[in-house]
Amino acid sequence: MKVLFQIGHPAHVHFFKNIIGELKRHGHEVKIITRKKDVAINLLESYGFEYIIFKHFSTSLKGKAFDLLLTDLFLYQVAKKYRPDVMIALGSPGIAHVGWLLGIPSIYFNDTEDAHIANNLAKPFATVMLTPQCFKEELGKKHVRFNGYKELASLHPNYFIPDPSVLEDLGIKPGERYIVVRRISYDAHHDIGFKGIKKEDDFYRELEKYGRILVSSEKYSEHNKYGYKIAPEKFHSLLAYASLYIGEGGTTTTEAALLGTPAIHIESDAQGKATGNTCGNFLELRDMYKLLYFFPDQETALKKAKEILDDNNSKIDWKRKRDLLLSDKIDVTAWLTDFIEQLPEHVKKRQKIKPGTS
Repeated sequence: MKVLFQIGHPAHVHFFKNIIGELKRHGHEVKIITRKKDVAINLLESYGFEYIIFKHFSTSLKGKAFDLLLTDLFLYQVAKKYRPDVMIALGSPGIAHVGWLLGIPSIYFNDTEDAHIANNLAKPFATVMLTPQCFKEELGKKHVRFNGYKELASLHPNYFIPDPSVLEDLGIKPGERYIVVRRISYDAHHDIGFKGIKKEDDFYRELEKYGRILVSSEKYSEHNKYGYKIAPEKFHSLLAYASLYIGEGGTTTTEAALLGTPAIHIESDAQGKATGNTCGNFLELRDMYKLLYFFPDQETALKKAKEILDDNNSKIDWKRKRDLLLSDKIDVTAWLTDFIEQLPEHVKKRQKIKPGTS
């Protein structure tokens, strides 16, 4: 079987890497199309994956509309030549359009309820609209849910063990506390009108009272006061050993929580409300498992951060809560690998695809 993956962000590499590995181990052929976004290329190369680069990328809303047409055309050309049995992407409707045109089953995955434009563009054409079980919206008869999160595909203990060498790489001494901060560019279509950390200097000054600050952002090189340099595949190990994660990155917030690191998300929408209220992942991780918090402003977020950092048992408590979550959730990599392998036969026989909830 041939499977085509489209990757548009480093988080997509993490989501798909173990699934790609399992498919190859089962004897299937894989092709990867990717953009030059952040460290996506570096990650693909670190895992030994071959890829084709799609170079078009725009940050303006008008430019993104044109970009979608270019993406569809490029995907069409690749898929028509490669003739995959299944195509899969995260948040990219182009995979659904091309699959529909060529009669190839497509899996459109999304866990962002605010991505209304992409979801609506994909829904009429995708074979499957795949989301976590906690996704707040209904996407119609094509909607399939699974009992987990995309981040568990890479961070489940069946596949990930933190590498302590990352601490040596950064000169972090045993027992030394450090805090990871994530800043984002806000250039995605679902980020329009959103805001995060505003008073940056004040924010870092307060956190520095509790430990070293490490900022993950394109803006911060290793020469900046808060910048650092590590191999991109070691980032999750850095996150796992941190005393706290706080920042604007929604995926990174979820990753920290699933690693047992106290996690705080700072972001507001155009009305000044916390964006986490619209996200099923965040609501479940906060309300059911108490693994993360989200706030619309940095002042309230800092108050919670200090409360967590003042508690010497917070890391132990988070590990316990994370273990409870893992006992409730599935092995996402194993489940999705099996789902991909079965999809062409389901489509061929016109069988109803049953939701994977366990």
